[in-house]
Amino acid sequence: MSLPSPPPKAPEFGADALIVCESLVRIYQSGPIEVQALQGLDLIVESGEMVAVVGASGSGKSTLLSILAGIDAPTAGRARVGTWNLLSMSRTDRVRYRRHTVGFVRQQTASNLVSYLTARQMVDLPMTAARVPVKARRDRSLELLGMLGVADCADRKPGQLSGGQQQRVAIAVALANEPQVLFADEPTGELDTATSAEVFGAMRDVNRELGVTVVVVTHDPTVSGQVERTVAIRDGRTSSEVLRRTATADNGDTHVIAEEYAVMDRAGRVQIPADFREALALTRRVRLALEPDHVTIRPDA
Repeated sequence: MSLPSPPPKAPEFGADALIVCESLVRIYQSGPIEVQALQGLDLIVESGEMVAVVGASGSGKSTLLSILAGIDAPTAGRARVGTWNLLSMSRTDRVRYRRHTVGFVRQQTASNLVSYLTARQMVDLPMTAARVPVKARRDRSLELLGMLGVADCADRKPGQLSGGQQQRVAIAVALANEPQVLFADEPTGELDTATSAEVFGAMRDVNRELGVTVVVVTHDPTVSGQVERTVAIRDGRTSSEVLRRTATADNGDTHVIAEEYAVMDRAGRVQIPADFREALALTRRVRLALEPDHVTIRPDA
């Protein structure tokens, strides 16, 4: 008598995705106090996506970006970018990862650039560290500065550039070694509305033309509304997502449809928005009922 076959193994969470975070935890120790910046966060980003991550101050969004960019290390959980396991990288691995796999743009323009180098020299610098041949470095520098609309700034230093030009040069520097992912932490936080739109448009062009996956942390709703997917973080976990798509009406006009979803994590937890909780006086306990095609949540009577 043959033994029954074992049940098929469930596919790994995010097996085919470029970026995967599963039950990600980051705890900071401040004297005797432990601060949990991330509390079991789940996130998947597919290759080629452009995603905005939003959340209030202290929600954990910048911590998440620092971990994914290889600047910080997670405490527990699982985090993978491409083939890199971010929990088990050595110091040498981390250097290679930051040099070749990811690019990073900070909010403070002065932190992205070197005051005594020209734009062309700054884009050249990471390629020099990666031992790229001279001609390839020169061609790549000019190509990136041109793509980002700052070719005329190639021989200018940061002090001779506007805020928007500085950020576009910073994006070129981050893309110098052809990374798979571009991370940007509040890249328009110090810019006015018009300049913000220009910088964000430049990142959109990079995403479309070079196929680079882009993850942007922002608090600016006008910026987050320009991507097809916005992920909201609250209290160290992903709480909701907004997906946008373009629809065409019968008369040929196009319009954007935005749909908001609550995110269920790997443990089955869903964060209910505060206005929903307040409207129905949902407190410590709620009643759940399974209906044929949905689940109802009612206050504890």
